[in-house]
Amino acid sequence: MMAVTKRALLTASFFYACYLLATAAQAADCHSTQYDERVIVARVFDGDTVQLTDGRHLRFIAINTPERSRDNRPAEPLADTAKQQLEALLLANNTLLLRFDADKQDRHGRLLAHPYLHDGRNLTQAMLQTGLGFHITVPPNLLFLDCYQQAEQTARQQQLGVWQQAYYQPQHAGQLSPTATGFKRISGTVSRIGESRTAYWLNLGENFALRLPKSDLAYFAFAPSSLLGKSLTVRGWVYERRNQLRMNLRHPASIETITDNAAGR
Repeated sequence: MMAVTKRALLTASFFYACYLLATAAQAADCHSTQYDERVIVARVFDGDTVQLTDGRHLRFIAINTPERSRDNRPAEPLADTAKQQLEALLLANNTLLLRFDADKQDRHGRLLAHPYLHDGRNLTQAMLQTGLGFHITVPPNLLFLDCYQQAEQTARQQQLGVWQQAYYQPQHAGQLSPTATGFKRISGTVSRIGESRTAYWLNLGENFALRLPKSDLAYFAFAPSSLLGKSLTVRGWVYERRNQLRMNLRHPASIETITDNAAGR
């Protein structure tokens, strides 16, 4: 049986009020007309990952919530709040209805799905609307893309959750430390564009590069070369390779802003 603390109940009342407010302003609808599987949650790991009673780990599609403490890394701001909010949403009924997308499993072997409460509410949408996570886009799992973007925008406009935390503001590519890995929002100007057999490389300064796989070019309505000299804000997972920090750029929804760099003209 999933344990839910008294603190989680208090968290539920606050965020349920936020949820109602956000829902009133929500134009898009993440409603699904079909479900592929009914499962029961045994344990909540964090705001976007749960364990099911059959032992499988379920990772929610299209959202990344703050990381809890692990591997000698401290918890990120609001990590416990996101976990408590998810526990609270599952308090009345820990059954989930799953809608699968193109890929049903991630590289860690976890099940991937769009999760719905027993009453048809989309859990990813609910978490995004209360500002307890960031929308992420990982092709080919693109169902409800517009709806999730709108859900995040609702929280962003109201400065809820992560959107009022200085910790989650974009970091400039030129000021990243060599150990600045993990999910980040990064800003910088594209100073160089290179090409390998499988990808385009967009350098934002000396030690940070965006990797745009050629296999994902069909999702982009513009050529990578058009970004040269532009200032970008992007989001995704930063990793280190060959003494350089990198981020995979697989869909234009991962680009928050594109602006002309007046100083570089």
